[in-house]
Amino acid sequence: MKAVVLTKPTKAEAIVLSEVEVPTVKPGWVLVKIKAFGLNHSEQVLREFEIENDYINKPIIPGIECVGEIADPSDSGLKIGQKVVALMGGMGRSFGGSYAEYALLPVHHVFPVESNLSWTEMGAIPETYFTAWGSLFQCLRLTPDDKLLIRGATCALGYVAIQLAKALGCKVVGTTHKDDKLSLLEQAGCDERILDDGTIKGKVSGVTKALELVGIKTLRDTMFALDEGAVVCNTGVLGKVYEWNGFDPIKDIPNGVYLTGFFSNYPKQKMIQDIFSFMDEHHLKPLIGATYDFEHIKDACIALDSGKVNGKIVVEV
Repeated sequence: MKAVVLTKPTKAEAIVLSEVEVPTVKPGWVLVKIKAFGLNHSEQVLREFEIENDYINKPIIPGIECVGEIADPSDSGLKIGQKVVALMGGMGRSFGGSYAEYALLPVHHVFPVESNLSWTEMGAIPETYFTAWGSLFQCLRLTPDDKLLIRGATCALGYVAIQLAKALGCKVVGTTHKDDKLSLLEQAGCDERILDDGTIKGKVSGVTKALELVGIKTLRDTMFALDEGAVVCNTGVLGKVYEWNGFDPIKDIPNGVYLTGFFSNYPKQKMIQDIFSFMDEHHLKPLIGATYDFEHIKDACIALDSGKVNGKIVVEV
C-alpha cells in the first residue's frame, strides 16, 4: 500500500508517498480500508519536532483520524465493509495512523456509524467535531440560552464550534487576530466579532461560556474578561504555548469563574453517533475548507502549515 512514513522532523514540502506492506491483522485490532481523513495541527507538531521524542514509535505513519470500511474485522465482531470512524488512542504516534491506504487500529477506538454523508464529508468530522462537541457539551454544558465566546474562532475547530452552537440556538462571539477574517466570522454566523490584539477584557459582555482555542497564551486574559459565573473550556493551543509555568489557581482563576479543559483522547461510541445524529437532525453539512486526493498529500500538508485554509482540510483516499 501507499503511505507517508516519517522517521525524523520533516517539512511539508519534503513529504513523499512510500510503498509499504499492508499491516497484518492481530486479535483486538481491525484492518480499515481508508476512504478519507482530515488533517490536524497535532500532525504538524509531530512532523516539526514531536517525532524526536522516544515515545513516538518510529518509523511512523502519521494521522490521528480516518473514515473507511472494515477490510478485516479480526475478532471484533464487526463486519467486512462496515462503515466506521476511527480517531485518537495512539493513532499516528504509538502505531500507524491514517496517512495510508489501510490502517491497523485497536477496536476500542473504531466506531461503527450510520450516516448519509459522503466519504469526504464524513472525513471532516471525527477529530474536529468530536473535540468541538466534547468541549461544548461535555465540558461547557452549553444550552440554547448561553452566549458563547470562541477565542481563535477562525480555525477549523472554531468554525465547527460556531456551527454547532448556532444550530443549538446560542448567541456566539468570535475573535480573530486578523482584520481580514472578521467578515468570515460574520459569514459563519457569529453575532459579534472581535479583532483580538491580545486583550479582550472590556470588549465582551454577557458571555456565560467561553471556548479558548488560542490556549495558555491568552487563557488568563479570557477568564478575566468574563463575568462571575462564566465557564471557560481550554481546548486549543493555537498560540503554541503548551505549558503554563508558574500557574497559581488562586490568583490566575478569577473568583466565581470556572475553568475546565477538553482532552480528546477518549472518544466513545455514543458521543460519536450523537454527533452524526445531530448533523442529520439539524440538516448540517460538515465545514470543509479544501479537499485533496491522496496522491497530493504533500500539497495538503503545505496548505495545513500555511494556515490559509478556512475550514477543515480533507484528503480523499
